[in-house]
Amino acid sequence: MKLFSATLVLLASAVSAADRPNILFIFSDDHALNAISAYGGPLKEIAPTPNLDRIADQGAIFTRSYCSNSICGPSRAAILTGKHSHINGYLDNGYFDKEYLEDVNFAFDGSQTTFPKLLREAGYQTALIGKWHLKTEPEGFDYWERLPGQGSYYNPHFIQQDGSQKQYQGYVTDVVTERTIDWLKSGRDKDKPFVLMAQHKAPHRNWSPALRHMDLWDDVVIPEPATLFDDYANRHPSLKDQEMSIEDNFFYGWDMKFHGETPYPEYFGSYPNYEYRRMTEAQKKQWDASYEEENQALLAAIEAGEMTDKDVTRWKYQRYIKDYLRCIRSLDEGIGEVLDYLDESGLAENTIVIYSSDQGFYLGEHGWYDKRWMFEESFAMPFLIRWPGVIEPGTRSEALIQNIDYAPTFLEIAGAAIPETIQGRSLLPVLKAGGKAPEDWREGLYYFYSGEMTHRVPAHDGVTNGRYKLMHFTRDDSWNLFDLKVDPQELNSLHDDASYAQVLKEMKTLYHDLRDEYRMSDSTLPAHRLGQGWWKQRYQKTLGKVAANGSDYELVFIGDSITQGWEGAGKETWNEFYGDRKALNLGYSGDRTEHVLWRLLNGELENVDPKAYVVMIGTNNTGHGLTPAAETAEGIKLIVELLKDRSPESEILLLSVFPRGQQPDDKMRVRNEEINGIIETYAYDDQVHWLDLTDTFLNEEGVLTKEVMPDALHPKQKGYRMWAEAMEPTLVELLK
Repeated sequence: MKLFSATLVLLASAVSAADRPNILFIFSDDHALNAISAYGGPLKEIAPTPNLDRIADQGAIFTRSYCSNSICGPSRAAILTGKHSHINGYLDNGYFDKEYLEDVNFAFDGSQTTFPKLLREAGYQTALIGKWHLKTEPEGFDYWERLPGQGSYYNPHFIQQDGSQKQYQGYVTDVVTERTIDWLKSGRDKDKPFVLMAQHKAPHRNWSPALRHMDLWDDVVIPEPATLFDDYANRHPSLKDQEMSIEDNFFYGWDMKFHGETPYPEYFGSYPNYEYRRMTEAQKKQWDASYEEENQALLAAIEAGEMTDKDVTRWKYQRYIKDYLRCIRSLDEGIGEVLDYLDESGLAENTIVIYSSDQGFYLGEHGWYDKRWMFEESFAMPFLIRWPGVIEPGTRSEALIQNIDYAPTFLEIAGAAIPETIQGRSLLPVLKAGGKAPEDWREGLYYFYSGEMTHRVPAHDGVTNGRYKLMHFTRDDSWNLFDLKVDPQELNSLHDDASYAQVLKEMKTLYHDLRDEYRMSDSTLPAHRLGQGWWKQRYQKTLGKVAANGSDYELVFIGDSITQGWEGAGKETWNEFYGDRKALNLGYSGDRTEHVLWRLLNGELENVDPKAYVVMIGTNNTGHGLTPAAETAEGIKLIVELLKDRSPESEILLLSVFPRGQQPDDKMRVRNEEINGIIETYAYDDQVHWLDLTDTFLNEEGVLTKEVMPDALHPKQKGYRMWAEAMEPTLVELLK
């Protein structure tokens, strides 16, 4: 992929590589703040994390650090791009209704600009080792070695850069640690600064510990969270519908480490433990020695009628939390080994060390495991950073930060320009001010979750200002409001409390302000129509064309049914004007801006780099719901920005949204004219060209005649010829 050379310049080009700090970004999966002793919490004394604490003690700990979307892949995408999920296009992990999506692959669009690409262009060596979980291969890295999918805990395979797989014997956390130190020792170019992303699988489900830790805490009863048996009263009813509860949603083999089929389906779901199947016979023997005695004791107690339902839930909690913390123990040990090597090698002095995780996790709070909700336990994510000579040891920051801030922080640290399209803010001013936020720092954070089927957590978004949190549930347009100072466990929504009416009003204002700031609306949230068979077929056929001929196309039309009509009423004109120009039609009937965004972010631009794009979209945003002009225009702007990012050498011909309605005062005609008044300003550089074709289709009285558009929307043959002839002088210039 070509990058905008103008978007990346060294602010101090005379600075030598030795003067720019290295960046070691250590990242885990599903690490709850309550399982990091530096954050305090009920597990601090039972399960300390001395090496993570070492980073905090020697640097800074951020106590109000949050994710933008509490799920693995989207959080990683937000970190790489510095953008919210609806902008980078990776909304969720892609687990949809298999009835009509089983043969569609959803993956992170790796062709977009990411901070590793920009850092590499700035002279940094970039590397990634460990978990990736974005389905496409990593781009922008000089070296990478990744786990396939979620990866495996025991004797894991790693995908190599040549596409082959290499298996390592042992425990995955140890392997990632070893590979990280090996690269630091002998894999890097010692004449360049580096950014190394060392990314662990642990402590992701199914929480399989290293053999050396399987008996940790066997003689300890871990304290239960106060909300283990939450009844979900006084909050949105969807809390009762989720499928991530310790009581109801653990698997007999996968989670609870039993063998065979469950004899008690009322307590355990059926799913085998595939991690056990990966182990050697010696490893299995040690596993069984650790688990089987407890397993058989539980089964005997249930059979004897000695266990109530709550007793079984408590047993499951103990099995879960101990295995989870055992995984953390290995993770902390590995981090200690890496920190020791940095000290021994002399790298520590000029290496920034960051520890984070893709989101938090539920350790029994509200009766849950997993994440996804905007409640604090999974919304909050750890952020520890050590930077010798810059960050005072023991710094504690309460600044509101989010994972979209990481990319601009890394870029500013490296002396590279931050692209205007990045939505996060560099943390450098906070780091250099002893953790104190500048006066112009953000007042709140925005959160979004798409509502994928896994675990049945509903779609919701919301905002927090640190004291109050407002959650909006999409399916019934309802609200929950929490006062985190008086109700830190978020047990009682105050949205109907008259004494909080002013707070609710202010938080709703913040909600709408942040949605506007981050460009979130129905018109900008990528959405597919794969449930409609013809749409899915057209999409898959287009992907086939792109895979076979993507690099050959010189002219690409993007739009809705009006553009698709080049294959119908406009076919003769298309053949005449574009038949010899290697043109591709990306028009889909009924599409709005959000559908175009989804398609372009999910494969339709793969290897496509034409001389010119022609974009005409937005009339369905008007026609389907009279969408506000500013929202439709923002969707169009995102499409233009996406094309500029993916094809910086291509010309973009942005057309006015075509007129609707026969008469000038038709409300949809008026709305489209409002849109055009905004989007014509997008042609502010040499790459984007504006062409208003409105008058082309109207008679002298401003009437859209049936001779041109019989339904006052779709051109007939004459209309397509008028369109082509009006564009031709501009296209001739652009296609030179």
